[in-house]
Amino acid sequence: MVADLAGIARGKILPTEKFLAGHRDGGLRLPEVVFVQTVSGTYPDEDSADQRVSDPADIDVVMVADEATARLVPWYEEPTAQVICDCHYTDGRALDFAARTVLKRVLALYEERNWQPIVAPELEFFLVRVNTDPDYPLEPPVGRSGRAETGRQAFGIDAVNEFDPLFEDIYDYSDSQRLDIDTLSHEAGAAQMEINFNHGDPLELADQAFVFKRTVRQAALHHNIYATFMAKPMSQEPGSSMHIHQSVIDRRTGRNLFATKAGKDSKLFRAHIAGLQKYVPQLMPLFAPNVNSYRRLQPYSDAPINVHWGLDNRTVGLRVPVSEAEHRRVENRIAGADVNPYVAIAASLACGYLGMVERLEPLAPVEGNAYRLAHSLPRHLYDALNRLNGCKPVREILGRRFIDTVNLVKTAELDAYQEVISSWEREHLLLNV
Repeated sequence: MVADLAGIARGKILPTEKFLAGHRDGGLRLPEVVFVQTVSGTYPDEDSADQRVSDPADIDVVMVADEATARLVPWYEEPTAQVICDCHYTDGRALDFAARTVLKRVLALYEERNWQPIVAPELEFFLVRVNTDPDYPLEPPVGRSGRAETGRQAFGIDAVNEFDPLFEDIYDYSDSQRLDIDTLSHEAGAAQMEINFNHGDPLELADQAFVFKRTVRQAALHHNIYATFMAKPMSQEPGSSMHIHQSVIDRRTGRNLFATKAGKDSKLFRAHIAGLQKYVPQLMPLFAPNVNSYRRLQPYSDAPINVHWGLDNRTVGLRVPVSEAEHRRVENRIAGADVNPYVAIAASLACGYLGMVERLEPLAPVEGNAYRLAHSLPRHLYDALNRLNGCKPVREILGRRFIDTVNLVKTAELDAYQEVISSWEREHLLLNV
């Protein structure tokens, strides 16, 4: 399987012998245009030559299995493996607008400077009742008590215990797939949960987050529940995020470059934060990729509205947890849970990298409530795409064809969304205007 732009698993299911034969002779193929697919499974109009990203001949690319990612699929009775692939052209060139390739591209830039980024994602999600009518609002599911949550139970132990059988499956499934998950906690929303990953290599953690999202959805279905990573699935509840803790160590010594020998914040640390402050607002389609994503970024909703930073401050976009020097890091709180993990991690590291090489200086840290300050993040996807297309340094870092793909696919999704008439419009405009 591969992750498309939306982070959806695409690929092929085949017998073991055929997989092994194809892995040896390069016979595992996938249409290139899969990576220019919208979240609804349609394709943008690429008739114009200046818009085209994929080859007009609708060519195949070769799926190159990364053997290190081979894992058992624990919810199948028949022993079945899943393996994540990179995609190459037949001449050996990597498919440059594939999400996993983009993350590898950013990591190579760090490696050239003997820097090793370390990340730790935190993923939030909601459990909801089975919903087969998309016009009907989502509701919390019924737990072991026979009742659904009616109030918020942030960090409630008994509220998590309501779904113990489901979480036991999630932990068992994760163990069998070598997913290095750590803490489970109840978040502020009704039946909203968060699971944290232990820190490690960005590519490995992106692979794990990609597999984990699929795992949670499958485990929930086994219990007749939906699990959703939508950024804002319920109107009266907070949204779901994927916070990204990130730091950089010296490849040769293993020393955390974000702290001086005296344990103070280093110049590289401040420059990394400054890069996030400067470039995150221009990369928002990668942190908030869907029309629904921007509903989450509202004041006093457990989500940031700007890129200010502060020490142990959860109202800012960039939080610095209290830590010892060897664990000095910054937490990017802007990405939604609906992101493609490869893309969001690549984008966050790219912003920090640019700050470090450009030797940027951050704004002064914020003390107190950052919601009192200006809402500097884009408020909708149209604005976000305009900013992305005007950011030349990022185009060089992430690749021209990848940025063109994002613009093409997200514009197509916006155009489709604009054709939908919502229930709010029917309720308030039908007989009143």
